[in-house]
Amino acid sequence: MTTKPTGESKVEKAKRASHQLRGTVAETLAGPATHFGGDDATLLKFHGTYQQDDRDRRKGRGDDEEKAWSFMIRIALPAGELTADQYLALDDLATTHADGSLRVTTRQGFQFHGVLKGDLKSAIATMNASLVTTLAACGDVQRNVMGCPAPLADPAHRAVRRTARALAEALRPATRAYHEIWLDGERVDTPEVEEPFYGTQYLPRKFKSAVGLPEDNCVDIYAQDVGLLAVLDGTTVRGFNVLVGGGLGMTYGKGDTIARLAEPLGFVREGDGVEAVRIVGAIFRDHGNRADRRHARLKYLLQEWGIERFREEFRRRAPFPLEAAAVVPAPVFHDHLGAHRMDDGRWFYGIFIQSGRIRDTTGAPLRTLLREVVESLRPGVVLTGQQNLLLTGLDDAGVAELERRLKAHGVARAEELSASRRFSMACPALPTCGLAVAESERLLPSVVGEVEAELAGLGVGQIPITIRMTGCPNGCARPYTADIAFVGRSLGLYQIYVGGGLQGDRVADLYQADVRTEELLPTLRPLLARWAAERVGEEPLGDFYQRITGSRSPRQMITGRELPVLVPTS
Repeated sequence: MTTKPTGESKVEKAKRASHQLRGTVAETLAGPATHFGGDDATLLKFHGTYQQDDRDRRKGRGDDEEKAWSFMIRIALPAGELTADQYLALDDLATTHADGSLRVTTRQGFQFHGVLKGDLKSAIATMNASLVTTLAACGDVQRNVMGCPAPLADPAHRAVRRTARALAEALRPATRAYHEIWLDGERVDTPEVEEPFYGTQYLPRKFKSAVGLPEDNCVDIYAQDVGLLAVLDGTTVRGFNVLVGGGLGMTYGKGDTIARLAEPLGFVREGDGVEAVRIVGAIFRDHGNRADRRHARLKYLLQEWGIERFREEFRRRAPFPLEAAAVVPAPVFHDHLGAHRMDDGRWFYGIFIQSGRIRDTTGAPLRTLLREVVESLRPGVVLTGQQNLLLTGLDDAGVAELERRLKAHGVARAEELSASRRFSMACPALPTCGLAVAESERLLPSVVGEVEAELAGLGVGQIPITIRMTGCPNGCARPYTADIAFVGRSLGLYQIYVGGGLQGDRVADLYQADVRTEELLPTLRPLLARWAAERVGEEPLGDFYQRITGSRSPRQMITGRELPVLVPTS
């Protein structure tokens, strides 16, 4: 029997000793070193930046040579909203401080890669001057709050955006360290009052939240630590079903780590939604695992306690009633690509961005196109949870001009994409992510190309299908809810998962372990052939797989059980 770890992890000790996230970050920032050491590398995450090195350049490096250090900076944008001026300022930063690209995250934020230490302070200060922040985009706090990106003015969509912004504000760290270090705020030597919500050690680990609508699960609400799912009376939000305990990260070789979907805790009135999330976060803060980082997520507390004990603790703390969860329709998914009419008669237009990377490539100068369009048409900009981008507030002429420019720049419109490419996602992985064990963003386009050609030949090329790839099992691109997922095992080796779907309310099964890159499509080919031959109408692949295997009911966790590879029937 495995003994449960006790005490504090190294990260917990670092947080407690950090003087509210200060550590020696300011001193190192002002010094000549090219990178940070010790606990400061952990503390940087709370400020919105990860220390990384270019792993492509490790080969051939001598023992006495320093790594090619750089930094990733992440911006927190509740519900993904930006103004035209903010977008243009961030686009400028991609040239002056980063690697020439912007990257839309799977949580509706922006990331910048390749920032050198000497540019770090200037970059973060410039971002804040544009009224966006990197504070709490990373670290053991509430991460960026997701919300449906559709810029509609009906009461339900307004409530989603309003609640997402309020959640971000309510759980943002109060420490003055961020302003002191990055924005030249005055250093106060008197003892700082403890964080009113986070205390001295913040949360046991990251805490992800989202606000969603039952008719549009574009935020993958069941994959969140806590979700507020709107319960509607017509188009008015009557309140929220509070969903708790989701999370998709696992660890190889640790069978007690799981991917899990959130389950209903209960129903609260709209005005109590933000406080409900605070209470869930406080329970996690007080009872979450601080000894073992692999189990320092809310989902493990739910697994240990069970929903009834968690509900009892929530009710003990809540100054408002928690009612039984309301019955809501089965989730539906929208990616919001293409042209859509807004309530005021104008349009918003969704543009597909492969793996979220906004850069100019040969034949498709996407970054130049977006800058030209934002400069000339002055739209609002909204990032989506599928790593895409919406331009909002366009008139008829603006839509026509945008589509003309898309064609002129060789950027595909939604209707020109195959279903397998349209719904694909990947994490950055190599060469920058320190956790990656395999390729993801750089490999996915070619893998999708192989799959889309196969599906086209089988006559199912336009049936919606989610294909996701990650460079490790931590699940940043939400692979375990996809129809098909490739999860990095080691360089050139992947686990294949099958059986999720667009709706995001079902976890996939481990279909085949340890598959070489060149064998990914051949391994799937028998299943794809059966789907094409035996599907019922437009039955999605995940639904077909679940039906023919009797595999799993929705909202259960991955257990690691490997199912036999399916072969075509005679």
